[in-house]
Amino acid sequence: MRDGVNATRLRVPLTGPWPTVHDYVLETFGHIDHGGITQRFYDGDVVDVHGAPLSTSTPLGDLEFLWYYRSVSQEVRLPVTEELIHQDEHLVVVDKPHFLPTTPAGRYVQESLLVRLRNTLNLPDLVPIHRLDRGTAGVVLFSKQPDTRGAYQLLFENRVVQKSYECVSAIPAGMSPETMASRFPLTVRNKIEKTKGVVVSQLASYAPEHSGKRPHDRTARQGKRRTEAIPGANSSSQIELLSTGRSPSGHDVGHFRLNPHTGKTHQLRIHMALLGLGILNDRFYPELLDDAPDEFDKPLQLLAKTLDFTDPLTGVPRSFTSSRALQESPQ
Repeated sequence: MRDGVNATRLRVPLTGPWPTVHDYVLETFGHIDHGGITQRFYDGDVVDVHGAPLSTSTPLGDLEFLWYYRSVSQEVRLPVTEELIHQDEHLVVVDKPHFLPTTPAGRYVQESLLVRLRNTLNLPDLVPIHRLDRGTAGVVLFSKQPDTRGAYQLLFENRVVQKSYECVSAIPAGMSPETMASRFPLTVRNKIEKTKGVVVSQLASYAPEHSGKRPHDRTARQGKRRTEAIPGANSSSQIELLSTGRSPSGHDVGHFRLNPHTGKTHQLRIHMALLGLGILNDRFYPELLDDAPDEFDKPLQLLAKTLDFTDPLTGVPRSFTSSRALQESPQ
């Protein structure tokens, strides 16, 4: 580990048209950071299984795997700050701000919640038990101890963690607050699929005989990991309207509580968009907008507000709450 970042493993072909390992890496990933790749070899940042640095002349076929440390040249610090909610022998619980990724991704490495915490708390073994989107703020749970990490991960896999979110959405033009209130509470269920390399998730169809089933009722046996695909809907969210009114920026908005029963990528954002209530400042749903610089005064209006579970080590109920509030909530 270096500066809070784990080494990344890369599989290298044993044969091919490349004379050296460096040539293969450069041709495969050079479009991302051509000069930076070669510099990593020169700096000794690309190593073999024993930690020995590779050179630009290491022949292809000498090794099957290499390791390198991810970095971003001239990474700018994001003007947002996380808040520590709780820390004990096994857990760290943090209130994540909008715009900060949970883990290193793309152009954010040091500027991720995980790496910030590893460095500031001096906890190299720290690992997130779950993740929030970069745009979403709120409660995130981290594990400090590799020996007890699996017990907390199984809480999420077996869906015995209660999570509540809040969001703010614009009320459709012409809809009265009374009409809006009459639609809720309600539950949204559908099938969501995420393709690697595609930014947004997609909806998928399923056979009529699989309709009406609650995906969160079909859990794996206690202590077991689910491996088979779930037929029918694989996502479910309960949505409740908390209030309506005028937002500080002048929109007629609704303030909602969201209780996801499952945890598919972008699930809550998709479900609100399907209702015609896309979350304010969402650049992905219902329409994917062009990439643009962050507008730090216009964060996505989605907050992971509470996280509740029974501690698997002690049997004691645990409850954690974000102190943040959504800035576009009705006044």
